[in-house]
Amino acid sequence: MSDIMQDHQPLAAFIQDFRHQMHRHPELSNEEFNTTASIRAALDKYQIRVLDLPLKTGLVAEIGGIKPGELVVLRSDIDALPIEEKSGVDYTSQNPGVMHACGHDFHTSAALGAAILLKAQEDSLSGTVRILFQAAEETGHGAPVLIDTGALDNAAVIFGIHNDPALPVGVIGSKEGALTAGVDRFAITISGTGSHAARPHEGNDPIIIAGQVISALQTLIARNVPSAHNAVISITQVHSGSTWNVIPDSAWLEGTVRTFNQDTRELIERRFRQVLAGIAAAFDTDISLDWQPGPPSVVNTAKWVDFALAHGEGSGFEARRVEASPIGEDFAFYQQKLPGAFIMIGSGGPYALHHPQFRVDDRALFPTAHYLSQLAVKALQTLSAEILSKEKKLESAETFFGAITSSASHDHFDRVGNARKYCAGNRRTDGGNRFDGH
Repeated sequence: MSDIMQDHQPLAAFIQDFRHQMHRHPELSNEEFNTTASIRAALDKYQIRVLDLPLKTGLVAEIGGIKPGELVVLRSDIDALPIEEKSGVDYTSQNPGVMHACGHDFHTSAALGAAILLKAQEDSLSGTVRILFQAAEETGHGAPVLIDTGALDNAAVIFGIHNDPALPVGVIGSKEGALTAGVDRFAITISGTGSHAARPHEGNDPIIIAGQVISALQTLIARNVPSAHNAVISITQVHSGSTWNVIPDSAWLEGTVRTFNQDTRELIERRFRQVLAGIAAAFDTDISLDWQPGPPSVVNTAKWVDFALAHGEGSGFEARRVEASPIGEDFAFYQQKLPGAFIMIGSGGPYALHHPQFRVDDRALFPTAHYLSQLAVKALQTLSAEILSKEKKLESAETFFGAITSSASHDHFDRVGNARKYCAGNRRTDGGNRFDGH
């Protein structure tokens, strides 16, 4: 990896500086106006074209298309989180209460570096590469907006990355099948009847009901989901009441469900609603549920996971098969349209994603940019080779069947000729009576 850095020192310095500037000026989902402008300016500097798409924020760059070939897509994300930064880095956020605590500045800068590297070899690319600088990933619904623009139409494969502080710098990881969890958010409102705390029989205590809801929901996984199917229900907020001697008239709960299987996801929501309806009937109260579905599981294509890990080793990374993670990632929406792989990049941090002290080791940045560029180049070459192989097989099949058809035709004409000779001979010997009328 150090050799790669030495060969591209100016570019490595450029994208590191870009990341630090982006980290200083984070912007929340769907508000990434200055971030988008900064990315566009960097792309313009290297004469990398940007597609004209109806996007409020975010953009799509395109390289190649000079030679015929397939379309390969690389994806990064650009938004930050509503977190007060406490990382202690010298390029800390200057926007109070907003921080790149998930490393999207790292993803964006790596994708920018990949775009610049690909631009330098544009004339030799056997196809086209599109690089998505996607907005609003943290909402869980940024990807569908970009999909609706048609930017992925006719694409053959997509690759995405996410930094992983649990992996050391120099390591990448992925797995076939489900890599991240499907994410659902819920909010429950219990409408009881308030009363004096000394006279609970005159009310309908929503706190007691909330306790029953919490206990019952925790049994959904243990008694409904097969042990081989990982799933989680976490209640993360409970609010009710405002003083010590009054039973309140309502309670409010919020939380999340994480699943790795679509059938399990549907089962939990169905049983969730049944449990709430049963408790509402038992306590003669109203319980409302606001269910907010987020992105499904990232489900990686085995072929492209193998491909991505193999070429990671070729770029100087140690490649590992990792376990599935219960984090959410809207990259999953892209995989509903086309095959691909999502790869975790070791960022070597002591703090988890979304932590106020989260930080990324800059040593991982340029190697990741180089890896992404090589992944795109090798994918285009692989896809072109597959097309050529299919064409050769088709050509061979056409030649083979053509020979059979030709042989059959000659055989047919030989048989017809022999029959005519036979018929003519018979007419000569029997006065032509046998075949009269035919």
